Amino acid sequence: FSVSGVQLSSMEGESVNRWEEIEKAEKEKRRELVLQGANIDKKIQQAGGLNPKIYELTLLNYLEISQCPSLRVLHQGIENLLHLQSLILCRNKLSEIPKGVGSLKFLKVLDVSVNELVSLPDEVSQLGELTTLNISCNKIQTLPGGLSRCTKLSSINISKNEITKFPDDLYSDELELLSTIIASENAIEELSGEIRCLTALKNLDLSNNKLTDIPAELADCARLKEINFRGNSLKDKRLEKMVNGCQTKSVLDYLRAGGRGRGKGKPQEAGEKEAGREKERKKKADRRQKSKKETEEEEEEDLNRMVVRILHVSESPAALTVKATPAVKDVRPYIVCCVVKGMNLKPGNALKRFLTAQIKLHDEICEKRTAATIATHDLQLVKGPLLYDARPPKTLKIIPLGRKEMKAVDLVRQLQLEAEEQRKQKRRQNVSGLHKYLQLLDGKENYPCVVDADDHVISFPPITNSDKTKMRKSTRELFVEVTSSTSLQICKDIMDSLIVKMAELNKFTFDHREEATSDGEDGPARREEAVEPPGDETASPELIVQQVRIADTDGNLKVVYPSKTDLNVDVRNLTVIR
Repeated sequence: FSVSGVQLSSMEGESVNRWEEIEKAEKEKRRELVLQGANIDKKIQQAGGLNPKIYELTLLNYLEISQCPSLRVLHQGIENLLHLQSLILCRNKLSEIPKGVGSLKFLKVLDVSVNELVSLPDEVSQLGELTTLNISCNKIQTLPGGLSRCTKLSSINISKNEITKFPDDLYSDELELLSTIIASENAIEELSGEIRCLTALKNLDLSNNKLTDIPAELADCARLKEINFRGNSLKDKRLEKMVNGCQTKSVLDYLRAGGRGRGKGKPQEAGEKEAGREKERKKKADRRQKSKKETEEEEEEDLNRMVVRILHVSESPAALTVKATPAVKDVRPYIVCCVVKGMNLKPGNALKRFLTAQIKLHDEICEKRTAATIATHDLQLVKGPLLYDARPPKTLKIIPLGRKEMKAVDLVRQLQLEAEEQRKQKRRQNVSGLHKYLQLLDGKENYPCVVDADDHVISFPPITNSDKTKMRKSTRELFVEVTSSTSLQICKDIMDSLIVKMAELNKFTFDHREEATSDGEDGPARREEAVEPPGDETASPELIVQQVRIADTDGNLKVVYPSKTDLNVDVRNLTVIR
């Protein structure tokens, strides 16, 4: 029994083949797999390692194996997962990373933090698509050579290791996207003046190292906004005082003015040093002018920028949870959910624009609800935890939008009659969009539904939401769900599109400053809120997207949205902060 040359005993093979998570991912052709926690660690311990079947899941683009202290070795078979874009191997006890990782040509995120690594293979430098590298909290002494070949690298975290210096090619001007370097709590003794070559650098953390000087050339990094050199014993005590006070602007101004010793002790030597610097500055005049122009363009872009900030489940202990029952498997098995905060629907036609955009998405990328269905709710009216279930149409009851409470079987029958009447009035021979998504329920013994903690149905996909949780102008936080009978990836793609559209609409509302109005449908408390000053809710068009986990009835994770591979959209002026 072997995978890519990895020999395993028959006993080990029998044990690891019982991993339901991997079998499920293979059967459902999943592109995302998360293995973490005590249950997975126990399986690794019993099997003596990972189930080798994992290296056959070649469709995966996101793989996370974390919080498993029994995981000490990752086999060379990892090279088979050629479509991986994110490989998360944090909080294990890995002692090495196989060279095969260099074969993952599409890899964008590599996180091997909190392990027992002493080095990284040089093959890491072959990852031409890599944007994020996190190797923090290990025992690494040197970084691999050739990192300058990772030309798309934007963030590197090497904190809490034993590194004594940066490799020379980390200062390469080929790394024109590198904006963040976190290298705190190492043993770095020198920062080269070549740091000026990193023209995109915005955030530099070298706190708690062994630096004695800060090169004046650091001030030539035109986009630098945050620096941290605290915990270093600098020769220039005045500079050290500035550094410990976190005065980024003061530190950079001081370095531009000549830095340590200026005007003291050796004026001639200081003058010669300054003259040399002046000459160097003139050589860089064109570069500075270009950087200034880029900075101005960047500032202009900032004014038009849409920001989506992702709030992870771990950062929100009271996060809403959804459990999916086995009953949905044969009806409508796929669902992703999230919470969106910061949407301002009070001004002018903001709510109308949002609802119109949702209808358009239903007609287009949802293919008139036949591929997937979107449901949006006022989070304050949703009582969790939620259950995604399938129930008999004669017992399933819902208050549909704009209607009175009725059984699902009666609602579907009524909608079928309305759809047929529409067809006759328009003298159409073909079926309408309404006909098409109603047909998705034909022959189903049970209908899908999302049920709240009080056993009230708040959603009946692909038919309708509940009137109880519908959106209002006073809605500030949304619970959003996308369901499909086709695939999980379609749910994720549509949710991505919806959130991008929400960011665009929120920016439009923010820029046009329409007068806030009430929709007249809210209760007394809501109406009082509607006439309050807008306050912080309109101070920024930024949206916060809070992750929601979907688990099975035993609590095993099925999917979380947004994961690290979600919202990787190429949209101008949209920034996603993870």
